[in-house]
Amino acid sequence: MILTFQPMRVATGFDEEGMMVLDEEQRLVAVLVRLSHENEVAPGQWYLEAGFGRLDGGSHPLFSNLDMARDWIGQRLAREA
Repeated sequence: MILTFQPMRVATGFDEEGMMVLDEEQRLVAVLVRLSHENEVAPGQWYLEAGFGRLDGGSHPLFSNLDMARDWIGQRLAREA
């Protein structure tokens, strides 16, 4: 599964550094937001702000880096095939 990350700003009001996650067909499958270093819970980690299709649901995990996010997203999307 090939996933592409494209930087973007997200209007959350506080954490704005984001990434759109696109699948190999250039469909938007997720939006990740990097939590600011002032965040008390998980500073600097990536948060699944929104997931679409197979990624839609109650789970909004945190990832310490984008490689971990790529692995998690790829595993869930692979279940679709």
